[in-house]
Amino acid sequence: MFSPKMAWLTLVAVLIVSRNLHAESKESAMAQHISYRTVKVDGLSIFYHEAGPKDAPTILLLHGLPSSSRMFEPLLTRLAGQVHMVAPDYPGFGHSDAPTHKEFSYTFDNIAQVMDHFTEALNLTTYTPYMQDYGGPVGFRMALAHPDRVEALIVQDAVAHNEGLGANWKTRRAFWANRAANEAALRKNLLSLETTRTRHVGSDPNPEKYDPDLWADEYAFLSKPGQADIQSDLFYDYRTNVESYPKWQAWMQKTQPRLLVLWGKYDLSFEPTEPEAYRREVPKAHVHVLDAGHFALDTAADETADLVRGFVSNTQ
Repeated sequence: MFSPKMAWLTLVAVLIVSRNLHAESKESAMAQHISYRTVKVDGLSIFYHEAGPKDAPTILLLHGLPSSSRMFEPLLTRLAGQVHMVAPDYPGFGHSDAPTHKEFSYTFDNIAQVMDHFTEALNLTTYTPYMQDYGGPVGFRMALAHPDRVEALIVQDAVAHNEGLGANWKTRRAFWANRAANEAALRKNLLSLETTRTRHVGSDPNPEKYDPDLWADEYAFLSKPGQADIQSDLFYDYRTNVESYPKWQAWMQKTQPRLLVLWGKYDLSFEPTEPEAYRREVPKAHVHVLDAGHFALDTAADETADLVRGFVSNTQ
């Protein structure tokens, strides 16, 4: 017989379990919370996303062109309960200050220095850089300047080998060789709406997977007054990255960092041989080619999050 006493005990047990589940759910929701902050660095207001427990391993998320820390929202929401993540906007990008190109020298050296000082302002003594596109030249400069701060490297569609720059870099190399003669062609090649869309969709046979707001918002950003000058100056300095590739490669060969390489197979910005080129420098690198484009988080956020989670948790 199911007595009234047993019924009462069962109800109490159910209420206790329900209360605990509610508390865990509330705690989980808090863990997933993303904060949007600014900090003064070298006289500039630097905007950043932050999520996850501060006593957990830190991932420093370094964005690409023409994006901002916003590109990492899918990763922030998926990993915030387990990993401490900080995603800043570079000067001239997103919600950070954007002094004119006459007020601030837009070079990768300068941006890397600001990002170095940013980590110091937040007391990030060790971290794993997650380097996407422009995040590569920024992150490698930071790693070589302060190798003691780098726990591991995550590369996602960022180049460190000259052969990784494909046919669509012909116009861009001409710009580096003669800026005055090729400025107009470079701006059309690099900053147009068509190019901005192609960065996302690439050669993916299923373009319906991509939210058009991704490139519409980025093109609106690129169309803001002064942005063409900023991006043109910074891209002219990209030639210094190509010159630095041998130095970055030598550093990887010497130090053999823990390395995760993630690559979108539909990426048209860079050559598909690039992920394996990293394995030449670091034979134990974890290399994964994803069903994604240049911005893998557009369509492969779950898989990317799983791979990053596993990489960070496995320190071997």
